[in-house]
Amino acid sequence: MLLWFVATSLLAMRWSFGDPAIDHRLVVAGALLPDVAYAASGGAPLTHSLILPSAGLAVVMLATIGRRRARRRWLTLPIGVFWHQLFDGAWLQPNLFWWPFGGVSTATTLPLASRPVWLIVAMELAGLAGCWWVWRSAGLAQDLVRRADFWRAGRLRYSVGPQRRDPED
Repeated sequence: MLLWFVATSLLAMRWSFGDPAIDHRLVVAGALLPDVAYAASGGAPLTHSLILPSAGLAVVMLATIGRRRARRRWLTLPIGVFWHQLFDGAWLQPNLFWWPFGGVSTATTLPLASRPVWLIVAMELAGLAGCWWVWRSAGLAQDLVRRADFWRAGRLRYSVGPQRRDPED
């Protein structure tokens, strides 16, 4: 699944933080990271456990001491991983989510593997609809400046819903 995680992470960031200065590209990268890492590692349970986003959060916090702007930017990567864990339903499999605290067995399956195909298709269609909503409500369809700002800085400025003023403007 791709669009499901892109849309849910962007929408979750939108409605929970509402900050236009967030680098949404890193949110999406974080939301896709667990499945990419799972495939690259040959199925390591670490990729869908609470360890991955927690360790990422700790690394970002330690690496950006005294650099507020860098911290603000890079925190979105582990937050995206947290969104993936939430919207993938990793927490529904305690042995996977709490790995290695629940035991070091690597006999885990991805939450996706336990879903019927029709549900995966439905989730991807919902993801497509969510991506379309983000595209339209952030003005990316009509405004070349907004689109360039997204590609350059990861910013999404929505025209509806909660919106905080960007302190960098």
